Amino acid sequence: MILNKQTAKKTAELLLQIHAIKLQPNDPFTWASGWKSPIYCDNRIVLSYPPIRNFVRETMAKHIEQQYGKPDVIAGVATGAIGIGVLVAEYLGLPFVYVRPEPKAHGRQNQIEGKIDKGQSVVVVEDLISTGKSSLNAVKALEEAGVNVKGMVAIFSYGFEVANNNFKDADVTLQTLSNYECLLEQALDTKYITTKEQEVLVDWNANPSQWNAS
Repeated sequence: MILNKQTAKKTAELLLQIHAIKLQPNDPFTWASGWKSPIYCDNRIVLSYPPIRNFVRETMAKHIEQQYGKPDVIAGVATGAIGIGVLVAEYLGLPFVYVRPEPKAHGRQNQIEGKIDKGQSVVVVEDLISTGKSSLNAVKALEEAGVNVKGMVAIFSYGFEVANNNFKDADVTLQTLSNYECLLEQALDTKYITTKEQEVLVDWNANPSQWNAS
């Protein structure tokens, strides 16, 4: 669920502008999973552009305050959301932790890095939602540590049905600054893509694992 349409389109515009999101329906990317995809998203690029970084930081932080009040801690999902999570925590004047995909194999074998206590309230910050599996893995680790996860805020979601189902099953509230639907609308409005290219992009989103460029 997006925060609001205006924010979603503005976020999409900025991500396209700095090439954090690239749309190439005629020259698809290959994801690590092996999927062919007409879109590639790397929101870490946001950190290299101060005005856009500040927009994302402030929009996320203000939403968290409005939606949840001030939690005790902000948690970022490693590694993509560590940077923006720190910025949000700094803006709110809150402690920050980050959550690894799995516990370290050495030392204290931490999965959660930073100080967090049982009973504290946490909002999780994420950069990108695909299936939601890695994001919800972080939530699970936090809950197992005895903290109260109020919800998750992310920069962008592909809007896959599997992700919607995964968050629903886990009973975790997810809100994003933008999503795939708003991205395509903004890209079409600004002539970044044609109507024909939009059709290809919509087709991919409906069944990404089976899609191919032909």
